[in-house]
Amino acid sequence: MECVVQGIIETQHVEALEILLQGLCGVHIERLRIHEMCLKSGPNLGTVPSEVRLLCDLEQAEPTWNVRHVGGSMRGAGADQISVVVRTVVESKASKNVLRLFFALGYKLDHELLKVGFAFNFQRGAKITVTVSSVNKMLKLHATDQLVEVTAPATSENYSEVASAISSFCEYLAPLLHLSKPGISTGVVPTAAAAAASLMSDGGGTTL
Repeated sequence: MECVVQGIIETQHVEALEILLQGLCGVHIERLRIHEMCLKSGPNLGTVPSEVRLLCDLEQAEPTWNVRHVGGSMRGAGADQISVVVRTVVESKASKNVLRLFFALGYKLDHELLKVGFAFNFQRGAKITVTVSSVNKMLKLHATDQLVEVTAPATSENYSEVASAISSFCEYLAPLLHLSKPGISTGVVPTAAAAAASLMSDGGGTTL
C-alpha cells in the first residue's frame, strides 16, 4: 500500500521548490528521467479492465525496467477523513523483454509518457518520496506545468500515521502549491510568485 497526494506547480517556480525541498529534506537530489508505458488489457483477459505501467529508468547507466500496478483506493468513512489517498500498489523489477510478454498476454499499448524532473527520498515520520516532473505524452512534447507527487509506503496497520506524516510535511510546501488527493484539481497558489521570489533571494540557506 501507499499514501499519495499530488499537485501542480507552475514551471517558473520549480527552482524555488527545489531550494525549499533541499532545505527541508537535507538529502541529495536525485535526477529523474522515466519512460513510462501504460498498457491496458484486451477483451480476452476478462470483462474487468486491467492496467499496468512499465517504467524504464533512463538515468541509470544500464536502463532498468519495473512493472507497476496501482489497485483500488481505500473507500468509506475512514478514507474521507484523511487528506491523502491510500491505495494498493504492486511493483517489481522486470527484464527488457517484459513488453513482449504483456503483448503476448493480450495487453495493448494505450499511451507513452516521458517524465523528467527530480526526486527527494527522506525520513520524516515516514519514508517519504517527493517527485517533481514534467509529464509529456511521447511525440507531443511541449512545456507544461510540473506535477508534484508526495508518496510514502504504508500498511493497513499504519496508514493513518503515514497519512499524518505526509499532511504535516505538505504544510511546509503550502506557500508554493496545493497538494490534494489525486484527481482533485485545486489549481495554483496565488502566493506562489511571492514565496518563490523570497526563496530565490534567500538561496535556500535555512534548513527547517
